[in-house]
Amino acid sequence: MPPGLQSCVETICARGCTHVREVIHHLEARQTPPELRSLNPDERETVLRELKAIMAVYDAR
Repeated sequence: MPPGLQSCVETICARGCTHVREVIHHLEARQTPPELRSLNPDERETVLRELKAIMAVYDAR
């Protein structure tokens, strides 16, 4: 994952699981959260996949 996208993911995750789930919900609904407006659709999709992978670890517990 490119460093800029990794930074976005880390910033989102730093705000907690509830915020991560909200961002996932928005991205799945094809809405762009404010912190991702500077990203193109492919980059937002990459962030979505990464956030879902991260949350899968927490949800599996």
